[in-house]
Amino acid sequence: MTDYVELRRGMVDSQVRANDVTDLRIVAAMQEIPRERFVPAAMKSLAYIDDDLVVRPASAGQAARYLIEPMVLAKLIHLAEVHADALVLDVGAGTGYSTAILARLSQQVVAVEDDAELVGTANAVLGDLAIANAAVMQGSLTAGWAPEAPYDVILLNGSVDEVPAALFAQLKDGGRLVAVVGRGGAGRATVYTKVGQAVSERVVFNASLPPLPGFEAAPRFTF
Repeated sequence: MTDYVELRRGMVDSQVRANDVTDLRIVAAMQEIPRERFVPAAMKSLAYIDDDLVVRPASAGQAARYLIEPMVLAKLIHLAEVHADALVLDVGAGTGYSTAILARLSQQVVAVEDDAELVGTANAVLGDLAIANAAVMQGSLTAGWAPEAPYDVILLNGSVDEVPAALFAQLKDGGRLVAVVGRGGAGRATVYTKVGQAVSERVVFNASLPPLPGFEAAPRFTF
């Protein structure tokens, strides 16, 4: 029988603590939340490996969706500086693992996911785990979730070519948006901070994540 508690401890020790994640609240949340509950049944034994896991295979007209690797997720959340009274938007929540972690750190989490099946799965698991301060809504990832805006923190669960203006518009003054911008080896974990109507950016570390669909750069014409 798989000892998920031991696997979880190993993940935290080797992937989180060892990679400059010094916020003990993040460490505790990742130690407590059963990541195996957020992956397909056939993949539960792989839930704690240091890799991205497919939670929805690619199909006609749909890109594959992933649970992003624990180390990168932990470092992105660390960059976001999530406070206990924060309102957080989790974009591309998939099956809801990132939402569950963020819910342990904040006052409330609104997650947005465009796949109805993933929305149902995520909300069911969050309910089973008695996580009452988070909900996953179905909607366009690039549009965010304006009804609950503005947010203290916005997290993007995948790499993007660019961040839509609609998401920056949903940040509070002083709010932070964290994303991996660029694909493959060109990916950079970036924290954007909104001050007034201006948004500054700071690149912090290299990271490679599967892309979030819909965030591709618009074609640019050259002459």
